[in-house]
Amino acid sequence: LLSHFSSIGFWGLVNNAGISTIGETGWLPMETYEKFADVNLLGSIRTTLAFLPLLRKYKGRIVFMSSIIAYFTLGNGIYSMTKAAIEKFCDALRLEMKKFGVQVCIIQPGNYAPSTKIQPPLSAEEIWSELSEEEKAVYNKEYVQERANFFNSILSEGSTNGHEVVDAMVDALTSPAPKARYMVAKLKEKALVFVCALFPTVVMDSVLSYALSK
Repeated sequence: LLSHFSSIGFWGLVNNAGISTIGETGWLPMETYEKFADVNLLGSIRTTLAFLPLLRKYKGRIVFMSSIIAYFTLGNGIYSMTKAAIEKFCDALRLEMKKFGVQVCIIQPGNYAPSTKIQPPLSAEEIWSELSEEEKAVYNKEYVQERANFFNSILSEGSTNGHEVVDAMVDALTSPAPKARYMVAKLKEKALVFVCALFPTVVMDSVLSYALSK
């Protein structure tokens, strides 16, 4: 594969692979954490390392699909964890690649669940059936039902305009001066990121705790 691209040139790589699920920390087994890290984080790193020689040779572009959920979490901490990690990988890579003329860009979409189908709705029964006996002893079905309803309502409010994210990817690949980060999100989502980035943690915890209580 690399020898094929060496003859025709290799200019851009988009790391878009990603999986998502919901659940509180103890609800998910270690195998799920390992799977998410392997796909969302290590998958992008493996692809990047494989094509890095060609990207340096042709002064190409590398685009990573992150998320505003890298800044905060509302019931999908496992997904948030992987996106925060890929952001840090990109920050290191972007600085290191400057001397080769390779530009690294991050796309940070808001909620586009209806467009991507990355996270289908989950019923309380589906979640409950996967819980360990220890977790079932701590939580009850009513609480799980509340969490499922809350998260599914968020999913349903997502944007159906997936082309907005694609447009950002295209700009990152083709613009003479691409941005380091493209935040493609609704105003209230950007405001949440703003609060998270600039206010003390105790303020953000209060905001998110209030949201979860609703």
